[in-house]
Amino acid sequence: MNKRIITLLVLACLSLNVNADEIQLQKNHPERHVVVKGDTLWGISGQFLKDPWQWPKVWRMNREQIKNPHLIYPGDVVVLDTSSGSPQLKLLRETVTLQPGIREEALEKEAIFTIAPNVIEPFLSQPLLIENGKLDTAPRIIAGQDNRVILSPGTRVYVNNINDGEGTHWNIYRPGEVLRDPDTNEVLGTEAIYLGDVDIARFGEPATGDIVRAKEEIFTKDRLVVSPDEFKSSFVPHAPEAQISGRIMRIYGGVAEGGPNTVVSINRGKNDGLEEGHVLAISRYGRIIKDPEYKKSDIEKVSSQDKPALQPGQIKLPDERVGLMMIFRTFDRVSYGLIMNTTDAIYTADSVHTP
Repeated sequence: MNKRIITLLVLACLSLNVNADEIQLQKNHPERHVVVKGDTLWGISGQFLKDPWQWPKVWRMNREQIKNPHLIYPGDVVVLDTSSGSPQLKLLRETVTLQPGIREEALEKEAIFTIAPNVIEPFLSQPLLIENGKLDTAPRIIAGQDNRVILSPGTRVYVNNINDGEGTHWNIYRPGEVLRDPDTNEVLGTEAIYLGDVDIARFGEPATGDIVRAKEEIFTKDRLVVSPDEFKSSFVPHAPEAQISGRIMRIYGGVAEGGPNTVVSINRGKNDGLEEGHVLAISRYGRIIKDPEYKKSDIEKVSSQDKPALQPGQIKLPDERVGLMMIFRTFDRVSYGLIMNTTDAIYTADSVHTP
């Protein structure tokens, strides 16, 4: 009986410690923060919390509120309330008094972004990833006005087939890098090179259009993808509810290694439960080495769960955590994220997982 009571007490203490450690505040956190233009949700969260992805917990957000958060505007005041014994953030909307009897409120304000938009904008405004070979069957430019070879803004072009109702504004692409899963070598999709935009003037087979924007040279045989709806730029940083594990496939920006504000792609997407706003930890993928004292006569027990499978005498070193990233764009099997902070350089093949 005594042993059972002691066990229950130990479990209760452990439970209290877990709950106490669940939300950790920054040592020099402010009591309130007045939101200014240029602030980001991640930056504000980092002023109060050691783990910014715990933002929904201190706001007492439910699942629906995480998906559709209330927008935060410059001039709003974020207040930390610890009166209940656990930290809670609240939002105050205040007007500024200029002189007695006169108050000023902006008629229109632009809500703050979750992360800096200038870095991720190119990855939001175009489809970027074409899955399942869809680019091979997409409408294509078959000719340009006056037999022109290089097609520029203002040039009329002819497209093999676009039917009425399929949309009037299209992006122009050319196939780019093929993304392969680092573990299985399976093709997950093709990254498309964005070239420009075309507006369709007449539907049919062929259809007629006018190039309205060119980022690079456009030629016949380049492909068209209908412009997507506006992508969500406001989302809440939060940890995935399930255990997710993947690998970094590419690092963007013409660099060999990643750091804060670097965009990366990973081999996990919507099909794996990822969504915009999910925060993942980044770990250095442990190298596989040969045991220096391995002897062929030794009895080997290799786990079938090891990825990749280990050969006799091989040892996989532990993964070491080196940073955090936030997912801002998801496809079925691929996602794009922004590296938020690091303790070391980030490389392709580094692992990502639920923090």
